[in-house]
Amino acid sequence: MKKLAEVIEVENEGLIALLGQPVMLFCLNYIYAGTLSGVNESCVQLEKAHIVYETGPLNTAGYKDAQRLPGTVWYVQRNAIESFGLGK
Repeated sequence: MKKLAEVIEVENEGLIALLGQPVMLFCLNYIYAGTLSGVNESCVQLEKAHIVYETGPLNTAGYKDAQRLPGTVWYVQRNAIESFGLGK
């Protein structure tokens, strides 16, 4: 049996570390992109948010098909996020 001997808590890791940066959120049904402007227990806030229908090659600038979402901010439920990282 293998056991974890030590747990280290790292402050400001995960979504918090990406505040103010462009992100891409792979969610249950859609991909969202925008500038991460807020994080709480239930949702994240994106500015200049887009829904990405087709990413195109992930190693190139821009998305092949990304549609701007209305308003100045858009909210995504955290429990719908499967993975996330820096966006294009």
